[in-house]
Amino acid sequence: MEMKLELVPIPVHNVDRAKEFYSEKLGFVVDLDQRFGEEFRVVQLTPPGSACSICIGVGIVNTEPGSVQGLHLVVSDIHAARAELLGRGVDIAEVEDMGAPGKPTVSFAHFKDPDGNGWTLQKLPY
Repeated sequence: MEMKLELVPIPVHNVDRAKEFYSEKLGFVVDLDQRFGEEFRVVQLTPPGSACSICIGVGIVNTEPGSVQGLHLVVSDIHAARAELLGRGVDIAEVEDMGAPGKPTVSFAHFKDPDGNGWTLQKLPY
């Protein structure tokens, strides 16, 4: 059976602040911003080149903002991607290389959104 992960809900305190962070600082495309009264708003955003989107909003999930950790954005050039995010004002850690002797290196750089949800840029060895 084939399954595709296509949408990850991200809990946030302030939807407009989060929308600005994801669209302006990370460069995610805003696919949808729809309100259904005061109790429900959904904003769907997609990272460039990704088949999976995130959604933020009101009435989406009941989890605490900042509780989502470890989401990975895989990039082909982690140093260029980190530099671009730094230039857009993202507070992102230095690149860490991990690998055993004789094994390919995997690289990471961690950052958080304004609500504390944790993200990682990842460069795979292939």
